[in-house]
Amino acid sequence: MIPSLISPLEPTVRSSGIWIAQHFNALGFDVLAYDSRAHGESGGDACTYGYYEKKDLSRVLDQVGGGPVIALGISLGAAVALQAAADDPRIALVVAVSSFSDLRTVGAERAPFFASRANIARAFELAEAEASFRADDVSPVGAAARIRAPVLLVHGADDRDTRPAHSERIYAALGGPKKLVLIPGAGHNDTLTPDAWRQIDAWVAARSPAG
Repeated sequence: MIPSLISPLEPTVRSSGIWIAQHFNALGFDVLAYDSRAHGESGGDACTYGYYEKKDLSRVLDQVGGGPVIALGISLGAAVALQAAADDPRIALVVAVSSFSDLRTVGAERAPFFASRANIARAFELAEAEASFRADDVSPVGAAARIRAPVLLVHGADDRDTRPAHSERIYAALGGPKKLVLIPGAGHNDTLTPDAWRQIDAWVAARSPAG
């Protein structure tokens, strides 16, 4: 059976994804969930929002022996899954729930209202220096043009933390098979409604590499 890889959930640990694993187990998939760096039981002192995490995901695939796999991620996990899919051909299908389009945009949107542009720019400089990464390179929308696997984007229509425009930008940049589902009334943390699951299951069933 083709394993379904679940990327780390934000801001919790892999144990919070047990219900998602159970959902896919019931459909006949093997499921692998892991803690991202600086989350849960994984090492590391800083999250880089996909800069290093996309390589971590590929190293996880190295350990389990291959692919093709389905990558499903929520929030940060969705952004990681998209960035990894651009470079790792073993990822044959992506389900990205509530992803951000690029780090600088979502960082600015989530900054306190009193933070100036200079404050935000300085915060990014400090984060880059501490974690040794480039914020401008953390960009699911930039990776989208290189993704050849089918991608399903799911986003809460009322998400105020990561606005639906993020998934809309990613959708516009994707060149391969794609679908965007906006869930009415859903915010950032309650996107996976029964209707969302119906659409995810139908998308996966129609395009699963196990098919």
